[in-house]
Amino acid sequence: MRLIGWAIALAAAGLTPAAAQTPSAPTENTAAAAPAPATPAAQPIVYGSVGHMIPNPEAGIPDGRKGVQEQVTPVGQEAAQFHNVILLTVCALISALVLVLLAWTMWRYRRSANPVPSRNSHNTLIEVIWTLVPVMVLVGIAIPSIKLLRHQYTPPPAQLTVKITGHQWYWSYEYPDNGVSFDSHMLKEAGDPTLAKGERTRDDRDGPPLLAADERMVIPVGQVVKFIITADDVIHSFSVPAFWTKLDANPGQLNETWVKVDADKTGVYFGQCSELCGARHGFMPINVEVVTPQQFEQWIASKGGKLASAKPAAAPAAAPTTPAAAAPQPVTTQPATNQAATAQN
Repeated sequence: MRLIGWAIALAAAGLTPAAAQTPSAPTENTAAAAPAPATPAAQPIVYGSVGHMIPNPEAGIPDGRKGVQEQVTPVGQEAAQFHNVILLTVCALISALVLVLLAWTMWRYRRSANPVPSRNSHNTLIEVIWTLVPVMVLVGIAIPSIKLLRHQYTPPPAQLTVKITGHQWYWSYEYPDNGVSFDSHMLKEAGDPTLAKGERTRDDRDGPPLLAADERMVIPVGQVVKFIITADDVIHSFSVPAFWTKLDANPGQLNETWVKVDADKTGVYFGQCSELCGARHGFMPINVEVVTPQQFEQWIASKGGKLASAKPAAAPAAAPTTPAAAAPQPVTTQPATNQAATAQN
């Protein structure tokens, strides 16, 4: 028995190191580390292509003029006509009339010509005139003004919808019918100390300083585009002067406006946030690129989106089922009976 005990002890001692050196099998819950997906290389920018059209210095860019920018939408053209022809003319006429009346009064009723001033307290005719004339002026302004407001806030059916969201301090654009969304940030200058390593810098072909953005909103020319404008932090303001568009972006609220760019006005149009929204308020540019409908379709496809007008392919029509021929019913023959024999039985 003592020998048997020693044998068991020696066998256990010999097996223990081998068991310790045996690698343990991975448990079922231990997942193999998957290799990190390779980051796709940034595609080179092709200036002149859709999304990177070279701006026209004579359209859509602030050029220091005293008047409004050239308008490229029907509402903008109507508003510019109302401002330049009606309002400025009325303002000039009223200013000239007041200046003439003031000069005439100073000359006619000067002290040397009137040593004894008049004691009249009122004049009925003059009071009627200075009451009716301003009313007529206001009515004359109100008619085209109300017409303009009706056109501006009664949009036709939209052919494209773009949701615009203001952030501190950049814009994001979403095409809900096309499945496309992206952010748009201002492009920094090459010598900007805040420039991150590998970050793209502004090129003159992107647009002017402080107005060029890395991503542009792209819309088709000649189509009604509805803008749904909101914000997620503070109040911003979406403004594109060449469209006669300026609308606040309020958190928790959806504001709507619309544009329809004339058929011959493709190009790049610039704007900025027009609401004091914080420290980097002046660094929220707006870039809208207006292209042909065919180019817009190409751009949507390049963004991985789909066309809202594209309908899914119809399923092939099922072949008409031909009812199977009715199987002949088996004829059951009754055995002939001998009625006479049956009767006899």
